[in-house]
Amino acid sequence: MKVDMNINVHHLTRVEGHGDIHIKVKKGELVESRWAVVETPRFFEAMLRGISHDMAPVLTSRICGICSISHTLTSLRAVEKAMRIEVPETARLLRLLAKHGETLQSHILHLLFLAAPDFFGTGSVIPLIKSRPEVVVLALRLKGLGNDICDLIAGRTTHPVSLVVGGVSKAPSREQLETLKETIGERIQDIRAVVGLFQTLSMPDFVRETEFVSLKGSNRYPWIGGELVSTDGVVKAEDDYLAMTNEYKEDFTTSKFAKLSRESFAVGALARFNNNYNFLHEKAKEAARIFGLTPVNHNPFMNNIAQIVECYHVMLESIDIIDRVLEDGCPESICAGYEVKAGEAIGAVEAPRGILYHHYDIDENGIITKADCVIPTTQNNANIHHDLAELVKQQIMLGKSDEDVTRLSEMLVRAYDPCISCSVH
Repeated sequence: MKVDMNINVHHLTRVEGHGDIHIKVKKGELVESRWAVVETPRFFEAMLRGISHDMAPVLTSRICGICSISHTLTSLRAVEKAMRIEVPETARLLRLLAKHGETLQSHILHLLFLAAPDFFGTGSVIPLIKSRPEVVVLALRLKGLGNDICDLIAGRTTHPVSLVVGGVSKAPSREQLETLKETIGERIQDIRAVVGLFQTLSMPDFVRETEFVSLKGSNRYPWIGGELVSTDGVVKAEDDYLAMTNEYKEDFTTSKFAKLSRESFAVGALARFNNNYNFLHEKAKEAARIFGLTPVNHNPFMNNIAQIVECYHVMLESIDIIDRVLEDGCPESICAGYEVKAGEAIGAVEAPRGILYHHYDIDENGIITKADCVIPTTQNNANIHHDLAELVKQQIMLGKSDEDVTRLSEMLVRAYDPCISCSVH
């Protein structure tokens, strides 16, 4: 058994933002284990106060360069619910298609650029350009596809310009959608190759039972709005997000923690999978079965596999969405008119890293007077912290070295695909 251990990872690499890992073991006992976010609070809610409702989606898209479409859609949902705006069905479909593009490019960024080097024993993706060029080619093609979907529907890859209050300001042409559908169909073979690649890799065997929180599907895998659900049986309305998140502060981290029925919970791809498996596309379910992934899975490293399954699902569903939009005739502009009015509402959207909430109070002039944003990584941080402690205890019992514990601890945090600088608010 390892007797003493003192591990300090100052700013974990290959994640967004700055977070530290601290582990101390004395005489074979875990003395300290901490996951500490060290980012300066950004106060983006304060920036929202006093701005017009139609500028909120523009501003909040700047919170995150990876999840900018998710922030835009969550902001739009909050505004449109508050003002009781009915968005046309074709616009809803196009927004979901843009959301799928973001999910694909974000998951692939994490899987093949950030997580894959751990499994190939390299410090970054750069050495893989020579040693495993096929991995990098897959990454570029699939991430490029996700970017192309975002560009076409949202106006650009990040900081969308076509997603506006009431709908979509500019829709793609029939020819553009038909070309995109053909490209997605061609790229299905690439996601199959990713499945094959990860079959050759070994996910660490680690389990800590926890609670998983996500949107609750009703007739499809959920992405935008609806009830909230946990694997412990908690079901709440979208507006009851505060009772679902229960944020609190710890003095060693600048990001808040969250809890529900237990000391922590997890959000993200694995949470969505665990709560909504039945709504996945059948071919995505087949991919999950290849890895032995079934709900409810409590291995946080399997979040990587859940992301692959979701990539498969969103690509296949994107083809279905395009077919439905083509049936509607592809109007150039799909945007509802509305009257500015006072209101209060909460929007919830499944960002790639988990459920995201925006809560706005809007006055009679359409100005935001109060705002609250709860970020997925904020909700995950407590679970990462407690997972880390349990992982270290198990590794101590196995007599693992400092190097082994450090490597697995870093892999554990990366498996959550954290967006750290978004989690401080």
